[in-house]
Amino acid sequence: MRSLRSILLTGGAGFIGSALTRALLHQPHLEHLVILDSLTYAGNRANLTGPDQDPRLNFIEGDIGDGSLVSELLKKFKCSGIMHLAAETHVDQSIKKPAKFITTNVNGTFSLLDIARHHSVALLQCSTDEVYGPIATPTKADESFPLKPSSPYSASKASADLIVQAAHTTFGQEIVIARCSNNYGPRQHREKLIPTLVYHALRDEPLPIYGSGKQIRDWIHVDDTARGLISAFEKGETNRVYNLGANCERTNLEIARAVLKNLNKPESLIDHIEDRPGHDTRYAVDVTRSMNELGWQPKIPFQTGFEKVIHELSVALRPD
Repeated sequence: MRSLRSILLTGGAGFIGSALTRALLHQPHLEHLVILDSLTYAGNRANLTGPDQDPRLNFIEGDIGDGSLVSELLKKFKCSGIMHLAAETHVDQSIKKPAKFITTNVNGTFSLLDIARHHSVALLQCSTDEVYGPIATPTKADESFPLKPSSPYSASKASADLIVQAAHTTFGQEIVIARCSNNYGPRQHREKLIPTLVYHALRDEPLPIYGSGKQIRDWIHVDDTARGLISAFEKGETNRVYNLGANCERTNLEIARAVLKNLNKPESLIDHIEDRPGHDTRYAVDVTRSMNELGWQPKIPFQTGFEKVIHELSVALRPD
């Protein structure tokens, strides 16, 4: 098993990163958790309130593309591994400004890999189910499925995955890739679907739903994802991909209706707007490999997890 003694976590002030921070701080053998985050729009120091009081946590504001800084941190804290979550992630923004996604997700990952190789440090690449593209019902994509990304975002993540795998093939680097389905949970940025719906519902404003709203996503609680990422890093076979999903498929319209029901708001607030370009109809992943090889499985039932998250987001996003 790979050591969790000293971990460099990129993007640790983000949504999934802050959940992973909490999970890592519960690991008994952890001595240092070094968070490197550039605090762009999705990174927020407030996401680390609480964990930032732990003396094992060291926060550094900086860019993953800064090779000198990354090298210095790996040496100073004698890091036993890198868990790479820093990324541009919002599909809408990737359509508007794709260059940022290439810079961070492709070039940034390459730079991080290059430094990891020189320090002989294992790297976990956190990826997305979107790299598989749309999956027709009732099929689920396993890790052998071809990559068919539809958006600049998913294309940038697929590119990063290939660069990571090439680093193993060419240089023998120790790498693992985890591809996650749609996450929900506390501290999620307001640009994402569920926080957006909650924000508008609390203000009795129209809830924007692209097209028919029948696009299907597999929803997983962020805490289950964090456990999966730790399992993949510790136990995953090198140069292997592991899907992380919860077998919890819901249409976007179903999610909107569930938000409104939990907030006692009328369904008349749902507003179908023009669909975005290249909107994938369905994502679904097969997690058999992760369950069999990592001993991991999602634990949080959607109904209870979703209701708690709606309450948490209602507090965080309530009108002034």
